[in-house]
This record gives sequence, C-alpha cells and structure tokens, in this order.
Amino acid sequence: MNSQQETINWSQKSLDELREFWYAEIETALRRAGHDLESRPTYQDLVDAGFSGIAYTLREHHDMTLTDFLRSVGYDGPGSEDSYQWGIGDETTIDALEAFLRRAERKRASSTADSKRYRLATYVRLYEAVHEMAAIVDRVMDVDNEYDELRRVEAVLNELDDDLKSNESKLRYLSDIRQFYDHLETRHGAPFNPTDNVDHTEIWTQRLDGEKDNPALSSAQVGTLYTTADGPEEQLLVLALCAWGLRRSEVAGLHVSQLVLDGDDPHIAFDDRKNGPGTVALIYGVPELTDRLDALGSGDREWNGYLFPSTESSSGHVTGETIQARFKRLAQRAEVRVRGEWPTSKTGRRFWYTTYNQAMSDLLDNLDVIAGEQGSSDPSVVLKNYLSEAERRKYRREFMRERLAEAFEG
Repeated sequence: MNSQQETINWSQKSLDELREFWYAEIETALRRAGHDLESRPTYQDLVDAGFSGIAYTLREHHDMTLTDFLRSVGYDGPGSEDSYQWGIGDETTIDALEAFLRRAERKRASSTADSKRYRLATYVRLYEAVHEMAAIVDRVMDVDNEYDELRRVEAVLNELDDDLKSNESKLRYLSDIRQFYDHLETRHGAPFNPTDNVDHTEIWTQRLDGEKDNPALSSAQVGTLYTTADGPEEQLLVLALCAWGLRRSEVAGLHVSQLVLDGDDPHIAFDDRKNGPGTVALIYGVPELTDRLDALGSGDREWNGYLFPSTESSSGHVTGETIQARFKRLAQRAEVRVRGEWPTSKTGRRFWYTTYNQAMSDLLDNLDVIAGEQGSSDPSVVLKNYLSEAERRKYRREFMRERLAEAFEG
C-alpha cells in the first residue's frame, strides 16, 4: 500500500474537507505525476497517485460517486461537453460568476480558481435554498434592497456557520463571497456590497484567534470613520490607529523626530516599544501625514514637534485617554458600533491585525502556482525558502497596501 495513502484518515474528513484536500494535495500530486489538470482524472490516476481511498469514503460516508465529486470540484462528467453546473436557475448570476472566475484564473493558479468556484457554488446554492430564488445580481442592482440584502446574506452565512467545521474555512468562504460582490460593484455597477458589514467577519476571526474580548472594526466601518472625520487631525487619528496599528499612547506621544519619510521604507521609529519591533512601517497614508506636518509647521512657529500637541499638558502632547475620547466621539458622529458598543482604540488596532492576516492570505493564494511548480502543497514554503527577505517584505506591503486602500478609499 502506498505510504502516503496509509497516513490519510479519509473517514474523518467532511465533504468540504475532502474538497479542500483535493485542491491542496491531490491536484498537486497529479500535476507532479504529469497529469494534465485540464482533463478529468480517472480512478486509476488517483490509484497511481496513492489516493484510492477517496472513492470508498465518498461512497460509504457521503453517498456520492467519484464522478459526482469530480463534478463538484470543476470537472465535467465522462464524455460531457457541458460547462460547470452551478446548480441554480438564475442565468444572470451564473454569467457574473463565470466572468468573475475568468478574471481570477488570469491572476492566480487554476487550482485556486477551482477552489473559489466550489466555494461560490456552495454559497449561491445555499442562497437559493434559503431564499427560494438566486437572483443575486438583480438584488444588488437596486439600492433600495441594501438593508434586506444584508440580512439575506447573513442568513446564508449562518447556514455556512452550521455546515463548516473550521473557522479558517469559513473565513475563506467569506473572502471569496466578498470578492464576488466586489466584482459586481466594480464590473457590473452594483451600488452596494452587502458583505461589507456582516457580523461574521469579526465573529469567525475572533473564534480563530481566540480573542473574543477584542473585536475589530470592519473595513467598511473604518472607511465610514475616515469619511466622517472633521479635518486632517481626525483623519490622522484614524490612520494612526487603523492603518498603522499604533497603541493609543503611541499615537498621543507621536513626534516628528520619530518619522523617517524619505526613501523606499517610510516608517516610525520607537526607542522603546512594548511587545514589538522598534519600527512601524508606514504602508499607507504617508501623503496625509506629510500634509499634516506641513500644516503644523507652517501654522504655529512655537510648534513643539508633537503630532497631537497640547499646551495644557506638561508633556507637550495629549494623553492616551484623550486619544480614546476623541476616537469615541468620532465613532458616535459616524454612528459606527461594534457589537452594539462604541469602538475603542483597540478595535482600530485589531482592524490592523485582521487586515494584515487577510493580506497574508491573499499573498499565499498568489504563491499557489509557484508552490505547485516546486512540488509543494504549502505556499508558505515558497514564501520562506524561495524569496529573499526584501522580496517578502515588498510583497507583504503591496498586499497590505491594497487592503488598506479598500478600507480608506472604498
């Protein structure tokens, strides 16, 4: 018996986990064995690669044939010329899904696009099952449907919450679903994205990270705060907490002498920083920071160099409590709440962390194709072993900058 087959506990895998295993492990092994993944693998191909156990598991534990399973991961049945079967009755939505995936295939490995196809098919089928219709595109074309559609999407995500075991898997579903709605906005003219404000982002992220008492602002909420901000000082406050991930005390005492803005690596330098590095990269918001410095320097000859100065404090700058109070007042004006409460500086800092994790996930998705060529199912191996530190930093910042721009610029 193949040693690889012996190590796979097939019977313990859910159907969703089998599909994830297909994309992560089996297709990589088939590609390494020389199989053309544009054509449907046979049972013998799987046997030769050491994965014969999947057929028994599908039949005995999931009441599914191998043909049905292969169809669910993007392969037509034997001799079939039909396109992928989405399993819904709305042609407009199917056309939009196919257009979205064609763009995804141009940007990423085909296996990644196949994984997206499966997760999106699961979503649209659940949507139709829950709401007895699948006119997803038509629904988001009418701005009057925005509130109702948020509730509709949340109802489907609740079904996913029940069906899926892993919070990491749930977040991958949500990421793909959100990207599809982003596509409807940018390419089809939809006036809103109903996934921007769903509660599941915070819930699943905190379950995954084990930090249930430290919720995060969503990307849409950060954008609302930034848009509501009254002038450059409040905008800088949002940038410092959400785009740079600073603690409120660090924001309060930020001084011009700490800023290194020349060259390709703008950053903030800290002589002594709790539980972290001595520098913080300024990935986003440098022009706004520069404008704020110019305004402070030209408007007050007695300026002491602090970005949030105070003439009433012996330190020359505001306190962390003042930063907290200002952030809360801004949230109240913007009517932004997190779990029914006014957000704190920690929710802004938590946004930075969750956004960084999402950016890293995007980066790893884009390294899938390189990993496959190197014979690895884990793109993090490529990140660690095949890219220099300068390249890793460059790519991390590019993906993080893109995520932050989505939040602050919409």
